[in-house]
Amino acid sequence: MASIKYRIKTSKDWNSIYLRFKQGKQFDLEISTGIQAPKGRWSKYKEEILPTIEMDYRSANLKLKELKNYVRSEFENTRLNGHLINSKWLKEKIYHFFNRETLNAEIDDRLFFTNYIDRFIKASHNKKTRNNTPVKKRTIQHYTTTKNKILAFEEYQNKRLRFEDINLQFHSNFIDFLETEQLLNPNTIGGYIDDIKLFCSNADKRNYDVPKDFQLSDFYSPSNKTKDIYLNEEEINSIYCVDLEYEYLDNARDWLVIGLRTGFRVSDFLSLTNKNIENGFITKNTKKTDFPVIIPIHDQVQEILNKRGGELPRKISDQKFNDYIKKVAKKAGLTELTEGAKMSERNILRNGKKVTIHRKEYGSFKKYKLVTSHICRRSFATNLYGKIDTLTIMKITGHKTEKQFLDYIKVTPKEYAEKLKNFWLKQKS
Repeated sequence: MASIKYRIKTSKDWNSIYLRFKQGKQFDLEISTGIQAPKGRWSKYKEEILPTIEMDYRSANLKLKELKNYVRSEFENTRLNGHLINSKWLKEKIYHFFNRETLNAEIDDRLFFTNYIDRFIKASHNKKTRNNTPVKKRTIQHYTTTKNKILAFEEYQNKRLRFEDINLQFHSNFIDFLETEQLLNPNTIGGYIDDIKLFCSNADKRNYDVPKDFQLSDFYSPSNKTKDIYLNEEEINSIYCVDLEYEYLDNARDWLVIGLRTGFRVSDFLSLTNKNIENGFITKNTKKTDFPVIIPIHDQVQEILNKRGGELPRKISDQKFNDYIKKVAKKAGLTELTEGAKMSERNILRNGKKVTIHRKEYGSFKKYKLVTSHICRRSFATNLYGKIDTLTIMKITGHKTEKQFLDYIKVTPKEYAEKLKNFWLKQKS
């Protein structure tokens, strides 16, 4: 029968405790447990740490007893499977017992949460969705961002997260960390929790030892009502007509009008070329959904093309576009105070060092400060809502359900009332 014994090899101030695992002439293995005993406090006869004030000797002795039982149990299981018993095997078992990385991917992926996330992300590059389409690059980027937030949380807590740690207490602590240390808003945090639920669900289906807390309603994804704005027809016309003394602002304004009149996302309308224009229509396979959208050219877009000799405006980066259109909107007189959110710089202390981060700031601001590329698609949808059928607008914006669409558009209660008032006036006349 295999024997398991403990011993120390040195007489230093602190001495490593070794586990010796032996069975006749078949194998004689010895690996450090990683636990140390103070000088003079190891009992060779009892194979345990004697009472001492220098450490929690009771917990250490309990762990040593549990480790013996664990190694013996794993040995019996391994013998049934015919696996080779060697130093590598014993080291992996000891490391797994103490939740240390073994450098064996199969073992570590089952133990550490971020190790499994790495595996999940790697698999996502070759994975297909339910619609038999590849997982989007942006989706994989979001998985990676979520993993980085978890790594930051681990550093903050000075502890590696195991699967067994992903419970309701983790959920509460992680959200608190993202709110107070990372200064993130509820919708952003909710996106990270959604990913964590996905990782856990995927691991659970693979029979990993995952706590079921992620399935509980208390393991919720935070959210809040966003105060996104849009530009009405009068404001769009003001932007279209405003005189601009600098060419770079005129160029940005023309792209802004194209975005407002096509309903494309910024990644789509800023990448338009003349090849997308034919017979009075703009045709584009959208990057996010890879869905073909065809839209007639609006009069204002046609005038922009005429002004430029049939060419689209000069190419511009997303960042410069967002910077310049605020100046355009200010020139166009969009200065009334408006409820919304804008990105602001914040200086925080992180590990004793001053760090500048960019976070959303909510409040009342002059409207031009709230103008970003996201305003284009939302303005397009909101201005057309109620004027043509909703399904037509959804086919252009790419919303799959009417609920998603109605949550997206920004018609205020007063504007709904005005629509009803105008309808009654038309009936009366």
